[in-house]
Amino acid sequence: MFRAIDEENRWIREKAAASLSPSQVETALVQLSERWPANAPPLVSVVEQFPLGETALLHLLAVSSICATRLMQEPEILLWLCKPEVCRTSRSHGEMFNELHALAEGSIAKRDFTTLRFWKGREMTRVALRELANVAPLEETTGELSQIAEICIRRVFDHWNAEFRKRYGSPSAQFAILALGKLGGGELNHSSDVDLLFLYSHEGQLASHLSYHEFFNWLGKKILETFSTPHPQGSLFRVDLRLRPEGSAGPLARSLESMENYYAGFGETWERLALIKARGIAGSRELAYEFLRQHQPFIYPKSATPDLLEEIANIKRRIERDVVGRDKLQRDVKLGVGGIREIEFIVQALQLIHGARHPFLQEPSMLKALRALRQLDLLPREEVLTLDNAYRFLRRVEHRLQIESEQQTHTVPENPEALLRLARSLRFASAEDFTAALQKRMGGVRPIFQRIISESPVEPAKINLEIFNDAKRATKALADLERGPASFHVAPRTRQIFRKLQPVLLDWLAKTADPDATLNQFVRFVEAYGLRSLLFELLVANPKLLELLVKTFDASRFAGDLLTRRPQLLEEITRDPGLSDVRSLDEHLRRLDYLGASAFHLDSVRAYRQRQILRMILRDVLASAGPTTSNTLGDELSDLAESCLLFTIRLLEGEQLTVIALGKFGGRELSYGADLDVLFVGDNIRTAQNLIVATAQPTSEGNIWALDSRLRPEGEKGPLVCLLETYQAYYEHRAQLWEIHALSRARRVTGPLGNQFIEIARHYWRKAGRRPDLFEQIDTMLERIRRERGSGSDFLDFKTGIGGTIEAEFLVQALQMRKNIWEPNWRRASDRLRQCGVLNAAEAAKLREAYGFLRRCESALRRYENKAVSALPSNPSDQRKLAIRLGYDGFETFRRDYVDSREAIHALYERQVRNKSL
Repeated sequence: MFRAIDEENRWIREKAAASLSPSQVETALVQLSERWPANAPPLVSVVEQFPLGETALLHLLAVSSICATRLMQEPEILLWLCKPEVCRTSRSHGEMFNELHALAEGSIAKRDFTTLRFWKGREMTRVALRELANVAPLEETTGELSQIAEICIRRVFDHWNAEFRKRYGSPSAQFAILALGKLGGGELNHSSDVDLLFLYSHEGQLASHLSYHEFFNWLGKKILETFSTPHPQGSLFRVDLRLRPEGSAGPLARSLESMENYYAGFGETWERLALIKARGIAGSRELAYEFLRQHQPFIYPKSATPDLLEEIANIKRRIERDVVGRDKLQRDVKLGVGGIREIEFIVQALQLIHGARHPFLQEPSMLKALRALRQLDLLPREEVLTLDNAYRFLRRVEHRLQIESEQQTHTVPENPEALLRLARSLRFASAEDFTAALQKRMGGVRPIFQRIISESPVEPAKINLEIFNDAKRATKALADLERGPASFHVAPRTRQIFRKLQPVLLDWLAKTADPDATLNQFVRFVEAYGLRSLLFELLVANPKLLELLVKTFDASRFAGDLLTRRPQLLEEITRDPGLSDVRSLDEHLRRLDYLGASAFHLDSVRAYRQRQILRMILRDVLASAGPTTSNTLGDELSDLAESCLLFTIRLLEGEQLTVIALGKFGGRELSYGADLDVLFVGDNIRTAQNLIVATAQPTSEGNIWALDSRLRPEGEKGPLVCLLETYQAYYEHRAQLWEIHALSRARRVTGPLGNQFIEIARHYWRKAGRRPDLFEQIDTMLERIRRERGSGSDFLDFKTGIGGTIEAEFLVQALQMRKNIWEPNWRRASDRLRQCGVLNAAEAAKLREAYGFLRRCESALRRYENKAVSALPSNPSDQRKLAIRLGYDGFETFRRDYVDSREAIHALYERQVRNKSL
């Protein structure tokens, strides 16, 4: 027994040593030996008597780790491959399907399609073996790989289609799956994505709550999930639906009419190229035929546009520049110079140009189309032979690269050992011989590509780039807007529209504070929007919308990022006839009620808050810089914040919790990026804790609003929620003046104890207002704030500095307390002071104007990132940007008004507070 084991081990070492990858082959043979079925013929005899020769089998083990792994895990596959009828001949679609049906025993979907996955892996191994043994021509290999993919797609579709119809009912509409790309041409490789298109015949309703559109999109999503689900038996295929109308931004499935409208209005050259290979592979054959019939004029136009070849050349240039990279251009057999993609572009370009007149050219298979071009004398015989030989050679190389692990790779390795293994696998004596052959094949393709497809780039029109700090980057951004990213190409009509749009865009960019950053945001938005042809047409037809976009991107990076993440919000908001209306608290609550949120799913509330802030920013940037802007904004932001807070409290069933607003929230004067200062009254601590967590918790939709309860008794050290008696005792015995002073803006938000709390607050507030040292204490508070919160530059500190917003607020609040004028809102309080003669009309007007100016500065700074800001930027460039966003031509003119406002506030503060405290 031991002698037999030793002999087998010696045999394994000998076989492995003679292979292309000794360690991999030895590992595979050892594992096979250990797992070899007891009732099977000896492994040694199986290998040595293999129908295609032992060299073919060892070659497979040496160059394909994934096939070796399959055989090690399932030795029965090797016994199956030993059958001459399995490995020596090609298999038809019917033979493949019948064998799958026998394996599945009537239940293909059982255990997440385990049998289908096993069958697919076994067939992939058989195809790889036959190719490596050199017994299958290219057409046979790619054809069988395509058949395997088609069977998998059909079986998955058939299962889920039947399952969905059983669950939801049967729509009268037909459904079809079309293959594009290499699967459409029946030319799949060992690791191709399968490009698909989902189509249904017409719209309709399956039930009152379920449309055909929803049914077929759910069906498409389920098919995708099945193909993308990892499984011990291996994956099925990578499904790619990005070639559908609108790409990743579009629905998974569309009706025939929707498809027709899209391609007629927005179809571009790259989409014509994709549809050349369209072929129905599952579902209704009649519907697939009707789709191709309808779109034949789009795919094969009677008169191709003059710049069609230029567009294809531009696509190839951008692929080389942005996808491949200079260092791989000679080694990428698919996308490099003279690679597979150039051969495909040559053939497809000629199909587009001549296909309408020669139906014989309307062929999804590349090699068949190439032969048709020769038969029609549209390509010289020598060039057809060059392209045919190069294509076959490059596909063999591509297959060798992918057989190793069924990964999508197209680049010839630089590593000498890996390169030699590849060369020997392709039956070259040395790496040098292989490299020479590769260069010859790819070198023969490029001249033909250059002859047929012009590579002379069109000189761009001269444009004024002096407005940009980085003119080179701006030039590239404008070029990308016109020509699109490397992944797709824009149609000539779209480029023509952009040429009309560009001068207007540049005019608006010249008026922005930061043209470079604004252009960058605009590019990102266009890329996110997807349908650039539709967007450009919309902006050309509606210059006001372009103005709004540019101003918004300049004024607020927060708004620009939100629009880029959710491009659909632009149309949702701007098409709303109530865009210019200020929404009330009740209106916000009514809209929130429609969202269907729950305490466990608050994202709809977060999204609503984001949309409404964006809506306010859009209105804000279009409004004049007049004094009413910040007042209206403060009211509306406060109503939005209060509505979100009330709605969340209701979802948390916290109606017994009393909430008091303080600070800017209490005064209904919120600005962008502000927290909400609140106090909690009662004994419901759990609700208050849940509320703070729920409102502050960020998700992809942002948060609801951050609550700040640090103005409660004892601050952060004190209890989060206090009884009325606790507040009363604290304000009576322990509260400092600044805590009583903070009650100037106290306002009930909700809860049964709100009015009682306000009565207590007003009592102690009035009592503090009678203190002889009131003004002296408030002045001391102000100085301490300057020391503790200032940036170190009084000039920059528009909030805490001398004559800043806090000084203006303390001035009014000190006079309110002295005169017992209870009014949380600063502007209304200053009016009351004028009415009772504390301030004369000129003083009150000057104070409102100066304070309003500083609040507008604050709003412009906070709006940019929707974050709190309390000082001007120190960088001169950022100072200039702020000035321009506020309507000035530069910082110096802004500085004059800024200094005047600060001085006016401080002069009045000196007269009314500081002098009276002495």
